[in-house]
This record gives sequence, structure tokens and C-alpha cells, in this order.
Amino acid sequence: MKIDITTIAGEAAGSIELDDSIFGLEPREDLIARMVRYQLAKRRAGTHKTKGRAEIARTGKKLYKQKGTGQARHGSARVPQFRGGGRAFGPVVRSHAHDLPKKVRALALKHALSAKAQDGGIVVWEQASAAEAKTKALRADFAKAGLTSALIIDGAELEANFALAARNIPQIDVLPVQGLNVYDILRREKLVLTKAAVDALEARFK
Repeated sequence: MKIDITTIAGEAAGSIELDDSIFGLEPREDLIARMVRYQLAKRRAGTHKTKGRAEIARTGKKLYKQKGTGQARHGSARVPQFRGGGRAFGPVVRSHAHDLPKKVRALALKHALSAKAQDGGIVVWEQASAAEAKTKALRADFAKAGLTSALIIDGAELEANFALAARNIPQIDVLPVQGLNVYDILRREKLVLTKAAVDALEARFK
């Protein structure tokens, strides 16, 4: 797949051939959905908690005698049926993460990249750099290129000025190539890859 290379401001800077084994697959929604579910489950805090009957600060004395009152039998005021008692089967602190095979995760990333390429949502830049860390100047360049919602992926190291200038712009995410993930690809309209990122991706999946 051949795609044009542009500068940050949207000017032409040549072209590049993208590997069809990474960017030219027929996207499978089931794989992408499994990966998104895996990512969102893994990042849940799991800190929701209610008190069970053992954690309620209330006397353990029997409420009243077992027989002869004409009422139901009760042995504790901490049980769920009483107001202020413990919650029955309430949520506990736990991890929501589940396993997904490494090969499935890698394949899901390829399918997400292919889906974005099929929709025309991939932009390739020569490089992601800025002369100075000025958000205003970078925002003007993005406006020229028509970028309003984008995930920008650079090589192994981000250029410091560019990262500083871009971090305050809404709906613009900047990550090194090792941080590329399915969920962030899908949540932004455009996926911007530098030449260094394309080379790193092709080396990673070879």
C-alpha cells in the first residue's frame, strides 16, 4: 500500500510503501473488540467495596431470646436484613484483568491498523518535531493539516519540544511506538505515524 508522506503543516514530502501484512488485512471486528475489552478491563481500579456482616461495628449480643417472643429467630444485628447491617454478596476489592494470548493481542493491533488504513485515517509524517515548545505554533500547523482528533506515534523516543507543545492540545495524543495500542487508535479520528514509527512497526512484526 502506497501512501504520501507529509510535513506537520500538511505539505507533501514524498511517499512510502506500507507493508500489506500489517496495514492491508481485512479487519476483523471480533479481534478488535476482544482487545478493547482486554485493555479496558485491565485498567479498571477494582477498588469498589461494601462492608459484609463481619465488618459492621455493632454488638454481637443476641437480640432477644430464641423462643417465646412470637417473632422470627435472630442471633445478630449485623445481618443484611437489618438496617445498618452488612451487605450480602457486595462487591469486593479485586482485579478485573483477564488473559488474552500474546499472538491475539499482536493480531488485534494489526487489524486495528488495517481498519484505520482502510478508512483513510492514516497519515505519515516525515518527523514529529518542533523548533520550540510552543502550543500555539503547533496548533496552527495542525489547523493547516486539518488535524483535530489524532493519535501521533513517533519512534522509540519522543522529540522533547514536540511532546511539550502537543500535550496541552485537546484530542491530540502523542506516544512513542512502543505505546501504540488498539483502544487509542480507535478513539481518535486520525492515526499519524512518523517514518521512524513505520520502520519500527515493520521491524516488530517481521
